[in-house]
Formats: sequence, structure tokens, C-alpha cells
Amino acid sequence: MRQHKQVSSLNRRPTVLYLVFAAAFFSLLLFYIQSSFFAGSLASDRNSEAIRVLSNFQSTVKQCVDNRGLGLTAHIIDHCKLILKYPEGTNSTWYNAQFKKFEPLEYNYDLCETILLWEQYRNMTTVLTREYLDVRPNGWVDYAPLRIAQLGAKKCTNKTLCEENLNVLLPAKPPFHPRQFRTCAVVGNSGDLLKTKFGEEIDSHDAVFRDNEAPVNEKYAKYVGLKRDFRLVVRGAALNMVPILKGSDNEVLIIKSLTHKEINAAIKTIPNPVYLFQGIVLRRGAKGTGMKSIELALSMCDIIDIYGFTVDPGYTEWTRYFSEPRKGHNPLQGRAYYQLLECLGVLRIHSPMRSKRKEDWSDIPSRKIISQAHAAALWLKKSEAGQAGDLGQFDNCKVWGNVDPDKIGPVSGSPDMSDVRKNSNYNKWEVMPLESLRKDAQDHYNQMQGVTLYKMDGNKLDDLVCVRHSLKSEE
Repeated sequence: MRQHKQVSSLNRRPTVLYLVFAAAFFSLLLFYIQSSFFAGSLASDRNSEAIRVLSNFQSTVKQCVDNRGLGLTAHIIDHCKLILKYPEGTNSTWYNAQFKKFEPLEYNYDLCETILLWEQYRNMTTVLTREYLDVRPNGWVDYAPLRIAQLGAKKCTNKTLCEENLNVLLPAKPPFHPRQFRTCAVVGNSGDLLKTKFGEEIDSHDAVFRDNEAPVNEKYAKYVGLKRDFRLVVRGAALNMVPILKGSDNEVLIIKSLTHKEINAAIKTIPNPVYLFQGIVLRRGAKGTGMKSIELALSMCDIIDIYGFTVDPGYTEWTRYFSEPRKGHNPLQGRAYYQLLECLGVLRIHSPMRSKRKEDWSDIPSRKIISQAHAAALWLKKSEAGQAGDLGQFDNCKVWGNVDPDKIGPVSGSPDMSDVRKNSNYNKWEVMPLESLRKDAQDHYNQMQGVTLYKMDGNKLDDLVCVRHSLKSEE
């Protein structure tokens, strides 16, 4: 009898264990369902809040365009999309022969994508460096030859071949930092500059960016100023820099596209620091060297004032301030995009039609409002992509690399530097301790944990190359 009871007891134990396990499993399942529901509810609430923030931001942008657009108006489609329209009767003089129609009077923009793109520029470098080529997958083999014209090779299987062409303008690490300057003037070449006298105002900025062969001398001083800090040049203009740069040895040249042996030979005859631009390709109506100069400036400056960009209605001459007028067109799409950038806080427009009124920037969104809108746009983008949680400031880093703090690398310049090049002021930028930067730049560097961000390719918001530096090595 006792043996029978023992057997029954043994038979019941697995049943009890099964029940316990089943109850535990059911509890976990219930907890998971509730957690998922709760998480889904939280995500839904956060999406709603992000949409609310962006909708309010759209209203602010609309009001800004209506106030500052000189007839241009903004029409909201949803929390991200809007249309910028010109008033009926605007003279659209640009005829597109391919599509057999005149330039349209309205343009669609995605505010979320735009703010993500330009806020990203505030945190990255736009100068090609050795560390970028070292860290980027096949950077020397595949990418480096794309920056060298007339190389005669599609790949740099021999790294020395590319180094010989790039050494003279390839710093080991970024020579310029985000927030390095507070105020910057980007000066275009429009003939509109002759209708104003912005020279003194331009020179009052911490740094001035100019384009291509634009002359800077006493003849044009009252219109464009005399201060010369950075000049972005296309490949063709780079060969013409020797006479233009005379008397301005400290002006940094940044070549927009490619280099080749003839450019390198010209570089060796001037003492100016020279670098290659590492930016993205903008496929829109507002493009060219002027737009690239704004991208370059935004990667270094807090506040950007632009001068000499044809952004006013009624402009019918396509000319430079230092050349004869020639018939052109009213750049409607470009003007609309510049106006959008002003109302996104990227830049501030100065032009003849605005010069006689007191400049008031109160209708441009504050940095706090812009940051909130940026965070909301980023959340929605990640939510739509199915990315869970907040991945932080490095969520777009697809490639990571490290820099050995004991191996900083050479200052730019080839081993066969001419006597002229030996006096180049590369040390001013490339051998610069962190503590010599303005506090805002130091704070940003520490907030980014010593990480430098680079674009990979194309006009995309992701695919960043991110390089870690030792904070101690910079001090």
C-alpha cells in the first residue's frame, strides 16, 4: 500500500511541474503582450507628439516665408511636406527646351528631409582627409582615384600612386571643426552686389567664404569687402588662382571637385593652404559652387549670412559683379530653396531688396525650436524604418574607425615641397590644440565624444563614416 502511494505521488509531481511551467509561460506571454501593447502605445504617443511638433514648426516656417519671401508663400500639405508658390503673374523667363515649358511657379519640398540634411551638416567635416581614406572601406583603392583626374587608373592598387597626387592637399585629420567660427559671410558673385554697399558688413564676420575667381581689391571693396579667409574653387578655376591670390597668402583654397598634376603644379607655386572638398552632391535647382560654399561654411560656423546670391524677384541679368551683363533668367527654383533655408535657420539672406529695411530675424525659428523639430523628424524617420529606441547621435554611422592618438600623421604637403610651399600656413590649422578653439567648438567636440563625422556618398541622410579620436590626444 505504501508503495502504491509512493508511485502515485511520483506520478503527480510531473503534472504539478507542468502546471507550474505552464503558468509561468502564460504569465510571461501575458507580460510580453502587455509590454508590446504598452510599447506600441508609447510609440504611437511619441509619433503623435512628433507630428504635433513638426506641424507647429511648419506653421512657423509658413509665417516666416510669408513675411520674408517678397511675394513667395508657403502652403502646408502635411507635417513634412509643403509647397512654395510664387504669386500669379510672376514672369517665368527660363524656358526648358528639353521639356518644352517655362520654369514653374511652385515647388514641392519635404521639410523633414531638408532639416535632417542641413542639421547633419552642422556636425560633420567637409574636407577630405587621410583618416577618411584610411577608414573608409577600400578608400585608397576605389575612392581616392575618383578624386584625381587624368590618373590613368580606375583603382589605386598602388597606394603610392594616389598619395603622390593627394599629399599636397591631404591633411591627416580635419583642419576645421564644427562651431569653429561664430559668424560667417558667404559671398556669391552676383552683379546684385553692385546695387549695395555691404563691404564693411561682410568684413565684420569672423570668417568670409568666396567663390572661384571673384576679385577682392580696392575697386570692389565697398561692395564685397576685403577680408579673405576661404575660397571654394572648381577644378578649372584652381589653375587661375595664382594672380588672384596675390597679396592674400592666408586665404585657404578648397577645391570643389578633382585635382590633377597641373593643379598640383600650380599649388606648388603659391603659399596658401589647399584642401579638397568632401561633401555631398545636391540634386536640386539651388546648386553649384555657391551652394557648396554654404555647406562648407555650415560645417564650421554657427551663423551664416549670404551676400551676392540672386534671390530677389525680377532679376533678369545673369552676371557677375566683375563682368559684363548678359541675358539670363529669374532663378525661381533656386530662390525658393534659399528662402526655405533661411526659414529653417540655416542662413540669413542679404540682398538689394532687403538692404534698406531694418534687418529683423525674430520671425526665423530659434535654435531651440529647430532642434525640437529636428529631433521629431529624426524620430519619425527611424520609426518608419522600424528602428526601435533612440540610437543617439551616431545612429547614421555605418562605418567606424579609430585614430591612434600617438600617430597623428603628417602636416599636408608633399616631400618635394618648393621653397614657396614651405611657407604654407598649414600649421595654423592642422597643428591646433583643442583648447585654442572657441568654447562652443570645444563643447561640441566633447559632446561628440571626439568623433568626426563624414559623408559616405550621394545625397543621403545615412551612410556616415565616423572616426573616433582620443579626447586626451587633442588637449
